[in-house]
Amino acid sequence: MAKSLRSRWKRKCRAVKRERYAVKELSRLKKMLGIKEEDKVTESEVMESDQVIFLDAGAINKSKNKPKPVEEDDDDVEMSSDDEKIEVDGENGKKRIFSTKTLKDQNGQYPAWLHKRKIAKINKTTQKKIKKKSKKRRHKTK
Repeated sequence: MAKSLRSRWKRKCRAVKRERYAVKELSRLKKMLGIKEEDKVTESEVMESDQVIFLDAGAINKSKNKPKPVEEDDDDVEMSSDDEKIEVDGENGKKRIFSTKTLKDQNGQYPAWLHKRKIAKINKTTQKKIKKKSKKRRHKTK
């Protein structure tokens, strides 16, 4: 059962959400527990690759001795407003900036997971808004 296109799509979307929220959840848990990331081997290094890496005590001591670059920790997660832009790390390591209002990136491209019908609907609503604004401007000038 559960082999329809819709259920497959839903499972795929849930998997993407799980990956996205896992990072935030992990940082919140660490903050609550008071675990410093300097003492432990960072899970982000392990999560970056699909393979599990087993480290022995010698490898952990070597990683402790290396000075690590200071990274900004996003402990407080703010909800995005309509006009806000979100930076997303792409698969190639390049950053893409998405607008939450239009869902387009800096090159005017939509994300890969966005369905064609949804894109058409967004374009249709934006065109209607543009027409309304132009009509209001015409009536004001007369």
